[in-house]
Parts: sequence; structure tokens; C-alpha cells
Amino acid sequence: MPAVGVVVVGAGVAGIACAVELTAAGVPVRVLDRGRAVGGRMASRRIKGRPVDLGAAYFTVRDPEFAEVVARWRTAGLARPWTSELVVLDGDGRGRSAGPVRWAAPGGLRTLVSEMASGLDIELDHPVSHVGPGPVVDGEPADVVVLAMPDPQALRLVDPSSEAAAELAGREWRPVIAVAAGWESRQWPALPAAFVNDNPVLSLVADDGDRRGDGAPVLVLHSTAEVARSHDAAPGGAVPAMLDMLRRLLDVGVEPVWTHTRRWRFASPAGKRDRDFHLGDDGTALAGDGWGVSKVETAWRSGTMLGREIARRLG
Repeated sequence: MPAVGVVVVGAGVAGIACAVELTAAGVPVRVLDRGRAVGGRMASRRIKGRPVDLGAAYFTVRDPEFAEVVARWRTAGLARPWTSELVVLDGDGRGRSAGPVRWAAPGGLRTLVSEMASGLDIELDHPVSHVGPGPVVDGEPADVVVLAMPDPQALRLVDPSSEAAAELAGREWRPVIAVAAGWESRQWPALPAAFVNDNPVLSLVADDGDRRGDGAPVLVLHSTAEVARSHDAAPGGAVPAMLDMLRRLLDVGVEPVWTHTRRWRFASPAGKRDRDFHLGDDGTALAGDGWGVSKVETAWRSGTMLGREIARRLG
């Protein structure tokens, strides 16, 4: 790995956005990711012949530059405006929560990251063990190394005494267990998605058929952090309690014909930062949705702004 450019570790939206900016500026960049596909927590999995979003439930658009990217996705048929109102389920029953337009992707949110990644130098199934000062990636030098991932994962890779470690330490991240469940037919009242407030088991219910636009009888449930922590070693053990709570909230009396479980140990950070990224004097940089308010748009902006600053620094 020659010291002639930037190495980005992490092929989620932040890492890919950073690599896009660097490439546009003429800076050589390689992206490494331990996974088998790009996307990170914008993860989609093909189940029973259709994609299901198991990570982020949707995304919103505020930043004018991000709006231009989303317009490109929409023109290409990759993204669609979904809903500006979500259901609220709590002890008082069923309410409504108005807000910005939530966007979805007919082919799954992962396809949006894949579109951004087109033409980039990406190596998948490539785990990284250590990022040291210099900077170096597993002993090989680079001009700058970007860690585009949740803080706890980045913290495992850097030296404990490094500037990056000081930025990363001591911040709580909330875990989530996502359960996709499919039925023979739709068993619930119409809803795009629902925030579940003050509930010991569920935090979100999303109608995947509604957000995908194909009407498939598929729901995706997100657990609370407490449930995810208690079932960390065996996430499938959370499924019965999550489905039981779904029956109570939406009166879904029929058992699903299939379920699929995905654990996210670091789904979202507690609290926010007031900066878009970190770029240390030692050439180690940090980006992701942990920089700002945790959103897809935040991750895109973090990677984009970092890429521009690295390009400026490298001249």
C-alpha cells in the first residue's frame, strides 16, 4: 500500500462520500471494508426475492448539496419520497408525528451507497487490524487514513495514546436488534412506520412494503437498546418478545411465516458532536454519523466535508 494517497477504512455512506470527494479532487484513494458489500448501516438484504432494509429506516434531506445527490438518485429511480408523517404508539394509544419528508429506496438503501461507489477503488472482505501513527494501516504507510465507522470500532484500531483515541473514548453508543418478519398477507392497520415511545421492547416499527412501494406484507421491528444488550450473545432470542409486543401494539394476531434477525452493536451514538469530522496532525481522520446528529445525511456530510479538507491539506 504505497504512501501516495488516502486509505478510507469503512464503505458506509461516510467513507464512500469521502472517497468521492477525494477522487474528484484528483487524490488517489482506496477504500477497505471487512464486509461483503458497501453500505454499512444502510444495509439491505434480499429475503424471499425482495430487498429488506435492516439498518437505517429512512433518510431526510436538509443540506442543499445533499439534496442535489438525492435528486440524482430520484431521477435514476433509486430513491423516492416516502412519507412526512409517522405514527406514534405509546401507552395512550395511537397518535401522529409530522415532520420532514422521509425518503426510501425501492431497491434498498444499500443501492444508494452502491451508486455513489461506482468507479472507486474498493476492496471488500478486507479487515483492518491496526491504524498507527504516520499514518500506517496494518504496517503500510499512507498520506492520510480515514476511519469511517462508529467510535467503538475505530477505537479498537488506533493506539490508546493517540489523538484519535482521545476523540473516540468515553462515548456511549446504543445497540439495536432489527427483526424483519413476513406474513402471507397484511395483518395490520395502514401505517408507513411508527415510533414506539416509552416501551420496554420496541423502539420502531416500519412497514417495509409501504416504504419500498411494492405492498409486500413485511414489517421491520427495531428493539430498544436494553433488549439488544440483554440478547447480545444470541440476538434471535429477542424475537419472541418483539413479536409479542407487536401483537399488543398493532393487534397482529397471526404468526409470521418467516423472520430474519440482524444485530447492530453500535446502531447510533448517544448525544451529538458540534463538528463534522476529525482530522489529526498525525494524518488519522474520523468521520461518520457520530459527527453531528446521527442521520444518513450527517454521515454523508461528514465524509464529504472531510474529503474536501484532506484534499486541501494535501494540495
